[in-house]
Amino acid sequence: MFMDPEARARRQSRRVIISEIIMVCSVVLMVIILAFLVSGYWVNSDFKVERQGMLQISSYPTGANVEVDGDAPWFQRTNTSKVLSSGEHTIKLTKDGYDTWSRTINIREGLLYRIHYPRLFLTDRTKSSVYDLSGATFATVSPAHDKMLIVSPSATWQLVNLEGDQLTSKPIDVTGVLSSASGQAFTGTILSASWDSNNEHILLKVQAGGQIEWILLNVNNPTTSLNLTRQFTTDFSEVKIFDNSASVLLAVRGGNLHKIDVSSRQISAILVKNVHSYDYLGSEIVYSALRAVDNILDVADDANTTVATDDATTEESTTAVYEIGILKISNAEPKIVTTATNPTKVVISRFYDDKYLTLLSENNVTVYEADNFSEFLNRNISFAPQTIKTGRDGGFIFMTNGTAIASLDMEAEDISEWTIDSPNFGWLDSGMLYAIKDGTLVVYDFDGLNRRTLANNVSSKFPVAITDNKWLYYVDDGALIREIIAQ
Repeated sequence: MFMDPEARARRQSRRVIISEIIMVCSVVLMVIILAFLVSGYWVNSDFKVERQGMLQISSYPTGANVEVDGDAPWFQRTNTSKVLSSGEHTIKLTKDGYDTWSRTINIREGLLYRIHYPRLFLTDRTKSSVYDLSGATFATVSPAHDKMLIVSPSATWQLVNLEGDQLTSKPIDVTGVLSSASGQAFTGTILSASWDSNNEHILLKVQAGGQIEWILLNVNNPTTSLNLTRQFTTDFSEVKIFDNSASVLLAVRGGNLHKIDVSSRQISAILVKNVHSYDYLGSEIVYSALRAVDNILDVADDANTTVATDDATTEESTTAVYEIGILKISNAEPKIVTTATNPTKVVISRFYDDKYLTLLSENNVTVYEADNFSEFLNRNISFAPQTIKTGRDGGFIFMTNGTAIASLDMEAEDISEWTIDSPNFGWLDSGMLYAIKDGTLVVYDFDGLNRRTLANNVSSKFPVAITDNKWLYYVDDGALIREIIAQ
C-alpha cells in the first residue's frame, strides 16, 4: 500500500529542512573555528583552549632543522611557519656540517613573530687567496656585495667583481677627479665611502693636506665623476646620496641643508636652516633643526656664525629648541611634528609596510609611526649614543658610542644593550655584524647573540663581506681571502 502523496511530500520537506539546518550550522561552526584559529586560539594537549601566536623562520642556508624548546620534529625545517603558545620559547637551528644558532623569543597572543636573519657557517671551511692587495690603503664593498673598490697610492684604482669563481677587475683612473691624484700618485686619505643602490656611484670623502674634498665617483665611467667641492667652490660638512642612481644628493653647507642636482650641477636654495641631524626615505626628509625662543637664532647660508636679533635678550629668552619635521623633496613647506629641548638625532625607516620615525635625545629613544605620529616605543638606555643608523631592511635601529651598542629590534619591539669586541666593526649582512680585534674576526647577531669566531690574522683596515650567501671575503697579510661558508 502506497503512502499518501501529501504525507510523503511533507516528510521529504522535513528531511530537506533538517539537512539545510545541519549544513548551515556546520558552515557557521567552521567559520567560527577558522576565526578562532586566525585569532590565534588553539586547543592544547590538555584539551584546553588557549590563544597562541605564530613563528615564521628562515635561515642561510635553507633547510636547517628547527628545535623548539628542545623538541625537534623530523619534518620541521626552515623556511617554515609554526604555531606556538604565547610566552617564551627557545629556538635552535642545526644542520649537518654547520655550527648552531639559538635564541629565546617571546611569542605574543595572536601575533606573527618573524625571524629572517639566522646564518649558519660551515664548520670545515676551505679558503684561498684570490686577489693581491699588497700596497692597498683602503677598500669599500658595494651594498649588493658584488663589487669591491680597492684604493692604492697610485692614481689608478681597481674595481674587483666578487661574483663568480674567478674574480675579474678593471682600472679606475682618478686623475683629474681628485686634487690629490695626479700623474701616477694618489696622496690623499679616504675618510668615508658610500655607494648608491644601483652599485654604480661611490660618494667619497677625501682628506689631503688638511683639506676635505667630496667626490661622486662613477665606477662605470670615471670621466663623468664629479668633484663636488671643486664644482661648487665650497666646503660641505656632510653629503649623502638621496636616490638610487645618485642623481640627487643632500648636502650640508654652513649648517644648512641643500639639494644637489647632479645632472644639471645645480645646488638648491636652503631646504632646512640650522640642521642638526637628518635622514631620508623615498622622497621624504626627516630632520632635527636648531631653533630658539623668539626666533633669536639664525644661521647665515655660507657661514657658521650665530646671529642674535635682540642684543638685550635674557638667558631665558635664548633657550634653544630643536624642531623635528618631515619635508617632501617636492614640497617647500615642511610638516613640523614635535620639538625638543636637547640635541636630537633622527632616522626614518620602513618596516614591512609601515614607516617609523626614531628620535634619539641624549639616552632616550622614542619611536613613532610616521604617518600619524603615534608613539610606538619610548625607552631610556644606559648610555648616550653618538650615532644612530637604520639596518639595511629597516628591522633594526642601531645606536653606538665606542664599543657600547643598543640595538632596537622592531619585530620584538625591544632594545638590547651590549658591548662589541672592537670599534672596528661593520654589517656583514642585514642582520649580522662583524668586529675585528687583534686580528680575530668575530660575528654576532644584531643584538650581540650567537657570537662566533670565524678567522684569525684578519686586517681591520679592510671590510669583510659575504657574497651569494656562499663566500666570505676578508683581507689577510696583503691578500684577499675567500672562504666557502655554505654549500
